[in-house]
Amino acid sequence: MEPGNQTSVLEFLLQGFSQDSEQQPIVFGLFLSVFVVTVLGNLLIILTISSDLHLHTPMYYFLSNLSWADICFTSTTVPKMLVNIQTQSKSITYAGCITQVYFFLAFGGMDTFLLTVMAYDSFVAICHSLHYTVTINPRLCGLLVLVSWFISLSYSLIQSLLMLRLSFCTNWVIPHFYCELAQVLTLACSDTLIHYVLLYTLTGFLGIVPFSGILFSYTRIVSSILRIPSAHGKYKAFSTCASHLSVVSLFYGTGLGVYLSSDSSSWRGMIASVMYTVVTPMLNPFIYSLRNRDIKRALQKVLERMLCAQ
Repeated sequence: MEPGNQTSVLEFLLQGFSQDSEQQPIVFGLFLSVFVVTVLGNLLIILTISSDLHLHTPMYYFLSNLSWADICFTSTTVPKMLVNIQTQSKSITYAGCITQVYFFLAFGGMDTFLLTVMAYDSFVAICHSLHYTVTINPRLCGLLVLVSWFISLSYSLIQSLLMLRLSFCTNWVIPHFYCELAQVLTLACSDTLIHYVLLYTLTGFLGIVPFSGILFSYTRIVSSILRIPSAHGKYKAFSTCASHLSVVSLFYGTGLGVYLSSDSSSWRGMIASVMYTVVTPMLNPFIYSLRNRDIKRALQKVLERMLCAQ
């Protein structure tokens, strides 16, 4: 490709975490292990919920959707990075970059909405338990998930289509381990004002509004828990809420931090990206499921059936 002021880019180069070839096997082994745990953990949760009729409730319906979204979310970035390390290549095609941005925004947005919906489900279950079955009915559950998918896919489609309008100069190096939209925009020679306006406005809206809803829900939940007369009941409820909030805070805190940061390509920015793109999907099966008695019992039955079949 000949240098010039503007040109059609054929591929980008993903700089990744380290330029040191001796550290590449360590990075590869670490991310491969986390990816395998994430996929297997979330698949096991989906299998457990689908195989046990007692878990066919709104809470576990949302949890199974979250597990699917987490698997897809992690799969948009980690496999490509592992392939690049294994082949000692840093390239990703322009079409591949746009595709990665599309699915990354879609599944990331889906994670955001599902965490909000799950917080709302917990709020109704604890604060309005007498009306729970009427309020959280199957029709509403399906509608909430459908609307979440529609908004997430629409937002990612808009951003991906706008990327097609960009033209690039001679610098095609993305200082990240995946095609991060803000980093791609910094490489463009064409006018990116509308891209930045949409990026920060919609990302802020899709991030801050759901996060505010989650905080409101858990504030009301904590208020209700404080009125529980049993000390053991309070401890159990607070323990569950604290673990859920820790994952939500990690996801939203690092995710919003990356998009609102002025230098998301720094080492600190990339670590923050790893937290919400890789670590949080791995933790969700443990936080939302393995601390749950119903899931533990159902999981034990599934494992027993698998062992008996062998």
